[in-house]
Amino acid sequence: MTLALYLVSGAAVSYFLFHAQHGARGLEARGTVRESLREMESELAVLMTERKGWEQRLSLIRDEAVDRDLLEEHARDTLGRVHRNDVILMGR
Repeated sequence: MTLALYLVSGAAVSYFLFHAQHGARGLEARGTVRESLREMESELAVLMTERKGWEQRLSLIRDEAVDRDLLEEHARDTLGRVHRNDVILMGR
C-alpha cells in the first residue's frame, strides 16, 4: 500500500516538474517571451519617437499657432504648384 502511494506521488511530482520545465508556460518558454518583449519594447521606442515628430509637426499647424511657411509648403507639395519666384533645382 505504501509503495503504491510513493509511486503515485512520485509520478505526480514528476509530471508537474516536467511541465514546469518544458510546458507552454515553463522555464524554457520564458526565454522566448523575454526575447519577444525586448523586440516589442524596441518597436515601441521607435513608434514613440515617430509620434513625437508627428505631434511637433501638428502643433505647427494648429489653429492657435499656424506656421504659414509650413502650411504653404504643404499646400504647394500637395497641389503640385510652384510660385513664379521659386527656384527649382533638378537632379544632378
